[in-house]
Amino acid sequence: MNLTARTFAPSLLASTVVLSALGGFNANVVAGNLKPLPENVTFSEHVAPILFQNCTRCHRPGEAAPFALQNYQDAQKRGKQIAEVTAKRFMPPWHAEHGHVEFSNERRLTDDQIALLGAWHRQGMKEGDPAKLPTTPKFTEGWQLGKPDLIVKMPEPFEVAAEGKDIYRNFVLPLNLPEGKWVRALEFRPVARAVVHHSLYYLDTSGDARKFDERDPKPGYNGMSRSNRQFESLGGWAVGGEPILLPSELAYRFPTNSDLVLQTHFHPNGKIEHETSTVGIYFADKPPTRKFTTIQLPPLFGRLSGLDMPAGATNYTVKDSFTTPIDLEAFAVTPHAHYLARTFLLTATLPDGKQLTLLKISDWDFNWQEDCAFKHRLKLPKGTRLDSTITYDNSAGNPNNPTSPPKRVKWGPMSTDEMAAITLSVIPARDEEIDGLRTAKRTHNIDLFIDRALEDTRKREQVELMKATFDKNANGKIDPDERPGLRAFLETSGMLKGIEGGF
Repeated sequence: MNLTARTFAPSLLASTVVLSALGGFNANVVAGNLKPLPENVTFSEHVAPILFQNCTRCHRPGEAAPFALQNYQDAQKRGKQIAEVTAKRFMPPWHAEHGHVEFSNERRLTDDQIALLGAWHRQGMKEGDPAKLPTTPKFTEGWQLGKPDLIVKMPEPFEVAAEGKDIYRNFVLPLNLPEGKWVRALEFRPVARAVVHHSLYYLDTSGDARKFDERDPKPGYNGMSRSNRQFESLGGWAVGGEPILLPSELAYRFPTNSDLVLQTHFHPNGKIEHETSTVGIYFADKPPTRKFTTIQLPPLFGRLSGLDMPAGATNYTVKDSFTTPIDLEAFAVTPHAHYLARTFLLTATLPDGKQLTLLKISDWDFNWQEDCAFKHRLKLPKGTRLDSTITYDNSAGNPNNPTSPPKRVKWGPMSTDEMAAITLSVIPARDEEIDGLRTAKRTHNIDLFIDRALEDTRKREQVELMKATFDKNANGKIDPDERPGLRAFLETSGMLKGIEGGF
């Protein structure tokens, strides 16, 4: 999860012509201060270091990439393709914009590296002196993070039908730990990659998941009727994602009686597939010294946002804001949506008025969903306002639109529905204040629930009753000083059932 164009001729115009001829002219490339290119670009001396550092991790047997890039012969066969896709910055895949905050796992080539790859192709893809070839990187076969400390696997395969609606299914993977462990990372390895859209991880210490599984004759149990919110959330994997280790002072606690639960989303692709997921678990060397949590805007992946996109809409926008009640340090950010999303923006306005861009994506790709880890912790003092903006294109002009002609799209779990979320991973400056952050998040989420309820014209009677009971000044609104009473009522009434887990 970390990657890194020299102009091929002394003139800037020549650079522009060559990159344009490749179909990948990039204004940023020709506008930069590029180093002069070597007269003789070779694989051994110039190209191999780029590929080994940035491409081979995925371009090797057993990984998601469709072909290997482990030696000269591999690269020579793909020389033109390598030059083209890197010039367009289609590869390596990374969509968070450069130049705002630094990411430790950024897969991005420099302009000089892109130009070197283009020059190598144009000069005939020479191998060069094998003595100058760097050592081929060593990887643990089948794993991105190296050999796991524990490997668990679905007890039996699950058959995904060739046709039909998307499938959500929960699978219980017994951990059978002889003693409690602290965990820094999980690495998910699907077998039927073509139909596995994502998988969320949960830790069950109650034994309930096993009971649900036993009652269902098929492998696992229904993932639509049970949300797993009673279990501890451990993050997840989505198409294009790569695992990352938690910072060294953070870890999850896995007790001896715990089971790992995978809630996997399948998208049928026209032929029967069988999935037997495997998960690698990486233990921490020592107990954590800090606590951490997340702030998701909008929460519940946008379920409370009122997302309802008309057919043909080209700039539909979902926004949310949250003000931090305590001092925080942010260490990662994760975007999530489906096919129609186009742009993501998360900003932080500090109490002194300074604004930081924590994430900006101008061309979202559903097939590459990443955790973006900050290279340096970002301090967010108490009173920092976080603002998220996600835009969508539900028109026929969007080549990623899965429906032709376009149709109205609302929030939902299916791939052809939509979601909206930017999740910020944070560490409280003082551990004892984490409950204050959780209370603030809960208040924010209930307020979103209230706002949606007040806008719901289908429930006019309930809305009028809500106003009659809690609108003390009879101005037709629920003002800030009237909300605490309504929040308390909602929490005791059972009306929040089904969404409490997002609080």
